[in-house]
Amino acid sequence: VKFGGSAMVNIKTFQSILQDVVFMKAIGMRPIIVHGGGPYISSEMEKRGKKPVFVHGYRVTDEETLEIAIDVLISQIGKLIINQINEMGAKGVCVWDRKKSPVKAKKFVCEGDDESGTNDLGYVGELTEIECERFNNLCEGDNIPIVPPIAEGAGGENFNVNADIVASFIASSLKAEKLVFISNTHGISTDPSEPESFTSTLHEDEVHKLIESKIISGGMLPKAKACISSLMGGVRKAHIIDGHIPHSLLLEIFTDKGIGTQIIV
Repeated sequence: VKFGGSAMVNIKTFQSILQDVVFMKAIGMRPIIVHGGGPYISSEMEKRGKKPVFVHGYRVTDEETLEIAIDVLISQIGKLIINQINEMGAKGVCVWDRKKSPVKAKKFVCEGDDESGTNDLGYVGELTEIECERFNNLCEGDNIPIVPPIAEGAGGENFNVNADIVASFIASSLKAEKLVFISNTHGISTDPSEPESFTSTLHEDEVHKLIESKIISGGMLPKAKACISSLMGGVRKAHIIDGHIPHSLLLEIFTDKGIGTQIIV
């Protein structure tokens, strides 16, 4: 289950999602939460007098920006998620302990020059592998793994990674039954002139066509691509749902029609 900062703006939405995850754990499923926090990182950077810079959608991450991102993702967002889960009777466990992470990456090299003529995005990572055994062990007992989008390099350095990609990569590596993206829309719209034209089920090739025709664009594009990538990696179904609907996660998983868009091969 991946959710970003938008799902945390409303405390009721945030708690509803976590209640669903804890319920899934209680009935024998093995949920893993991947969380983002881009807007919160940008806000904290600006508070410290540092302007966020993006190139091709990637945050340019120097050493100071990386430390800000880690502070926001671990000490603020991750801590809040873990505290809420613990209050609900399960046990949230951050997979990253400031020294080691089961999520591995190498330095990402951006193709094409940006305005300043450089491709160096700093500490931005490209995922290489995950320690599957570590995740399987963490899923035992009452534990619910909490994954911030920070990965470990071969030299022990840390990298900032896109959270959608992290969720897709982990789901593929573990051959998860489902990958669910919590968003602020009901799913994928198939008709730009009809904002409410959300579809319940799409096949992978249909999603490709919607991307090619630019019907899928903006913030939905990376999620749709991450869904397709996970399906190619062995995940059975990928879902995009609206977290603002109470208990949307359970409604999507346990009802025939669901309340969002499921993508299948």
